[in-house]
Amino acid sequence: MSHHTMSARERGTTDSRRRVTGIGRLLVFVYGVLALAATGRSVFQIIDRFDEAPIAFTLSAVAAVVYIVATIALVAPGRAWYRVAWITISFELVGVLVIGSLSLFAPAVLGLHDVDPFGRDATVWSVYGMGYLFIPLALPILGLLYLRAHRPRSAAEAVADGDRA
Repeated sequence: MSHHTMSARERGTTDSRRRVTGIGRLLVFVYGVLALAATGRSVFQIIDRFDEAPIAFTLSAVAAVVYIVATIALVAPGRAWYRVAWITISFELVGVLVIGSLSLFAPAVLGLHDVDPFGRDATVWSVYGMGYLFIPLALPILGLLYLRAHRPRSAAEAVADGDRA
């Protein structure tokens, strides 16, 4: 039986629609790029000069992990991964807002020497992601809106909508 003729239940998901279509693909692509960028930045910062700003550089690594998990969760099928996507993207939004605010109003708390979002000490979330064109601020908002519009349907909802294979 081909993938297209199998029912949603046979494929191991209760949602016969793919979550990552259209704008979702762009969202996943941007998350993937940020995952790579944040991982590269944090690894370099931790290896090269961890002692200069350990809190900020650890937060860069946390951001990298969040982006990696969010990317996987957006692509992976099923309700469990959908929940993981909600959790990681919500955590990301809180992180951007908290770290962005601290980097502006109390940079010393993060071990930052200045507020420069392009500086050596900056994290992905410093100054709300200004060093990344504010994409880290906009992305979780768009991600949460996308998830809200593309929640997985239960088997009963799929049958009611006529998606029975």
